[in-house]
Amino acid sequence: MALPGARARGWAAAAKMAQRRRRAEGASPSRAPRSQRAALYVHWPYCEKRCSYCNFNKYIPRGVEEAAMRSCLVTEAQTLLQLSGVRRVDSVFFGGGTPSLASPHTVAAVLEAVAQAAHLPADSEVTLEVNPTSAPGSRLAAFGAAGVNRLSIGLQSLDDTELRLLGRTHSANDALRTLAEARHLFPGRVSVDLMLGLPAQQVGPWLGQLRELLRHCDDHISLYQLSLERGTALFTQVQQGTLPAPDPELAAEMYQEGRAVLREAGFRQYEVSNFARNGALSTHNWTYWQCGQYIGVGPGAHGRFMPQGVGGHIREARIQTLEPDNWMKEVMLFGHGTRKRVPLGELELLEEVLAMGLRTDVGITHQHWQQFEPQLNLWDVFGASTEVKVLLEQGLLLLDHRGLRCSWEGLAVLDSLLLTLLPRLQESWLQSTSSPVPRG
Repeated sequence: MALPGARARGWAAAAKMAQRRRRAEGASPSRAPRSQRAALYVHWPYCEKRCSYCNFNKYIPRGVEEAAMRSCLVTEAQTLLQLSGVRRVDSVFFGGGTPSLASPHTVAAVLEAVAQAAHLPADSEVTLEVNPTSAPGSRLAAFGAAGVNRLSIGLQSLDDTELRLLGRTHSANDALRTLAEARHLFPGRVSVDLMLGLPAQQVGPWLGQLRELLRHCDDHISLYQLSLERGTALFTQVQQGTLPAPDPELAAEMYQEGRAVLREAGFRQYEVSNFARNGALSTHNWTYWQCGQYIGVGPGAHGRFMPQGVGGHIREARIQTLEPDNWMKEVMLFGHGTRKRVPLGELELLEEVLAMGLRTDVGITHQHWQQFEPQLNLWDVFGASTEVKVLLEQGLLLLDHRGLRCSWEGLAVLDSLLLTLLPRLQESWLQSTSSPVPRG
């Protein structure tokens, strides 16, 4: 999708200047190897109201010093890109919180900073999470002018009673109006979220919502089961008995029926919770599921990348300081607000490759596995296991010339499959590392 408006041109101009500089230095970021590519996540921590089910890192401020927040987001993005040695950013995702409360100027400033620090191709996926009540059509257009080319709308439900239960600030009509405006501005690049498994929710009415949504939606839908999180208002209400506990069997039925409805409507279930048609997969989230590098910018953001310099051969899990004011102080002092760095061992990384890769319909190809583990192949790890053979015979899992992946039936019960697969991986790894033949 072409980038509209002056701010998008600013991003493009910044990218061209940076490209000329890197060409003069003999670099070719467009052909950067995997170790020098990453996705970028930007966390906007503020919301108008805390939803009853949400335990994300978010804050309800009396006032936001947006200029200071913008400056710190820009600084941290530049610092972490430099620390990571990343030369190409394949996607940017503005999440939260409610990032549609930020000004388009802030989004544009971050994108321009990224384009100056690394190669950000003109067709990179740039997603903004949107709350229907914070994003009228004119504001969505301004975000498009800033460089956003994909929207993810937190619709959650088309039932006003359920929306009030969830503490959402919008109505079903608000959601559908925002969806229509978004589709007009970003055709083919609008995703919507729909929740299932709410207290007292029934299968029939929920499927009615899904079918109604199919009359209005674009080419990407995410289905998320409610998770009751300790410390949330909804958790307290269920604990106190003022709301019935969600029924897991009904939730499983909603999920199975819902994915069948979406398949009939031409959607590919390309991941456990995500469905797309016409090739409208989220390339940003695909980086997560393929265990690619990603850089987290902003209060409480998470990242996974291999820092350069001393000890720069081990991927780290990173978490930024949670509280926005403290995070800003650290960024102003040190250039970034990284609070926690955890080096990932080889086995830990392989466990992530397995658990994340099997969330997708492609699964884990032999070539992909070998990028992380060149010595133990998938046949070595899983081919001789009697427990895995049972899963293969049950038709829940496939292990063949393509690699390891779940079947349609297996994708719905992935958590139970991992209870067999992860111990098998751990056992194979320990056997290989204790053998007299050296690794590496």
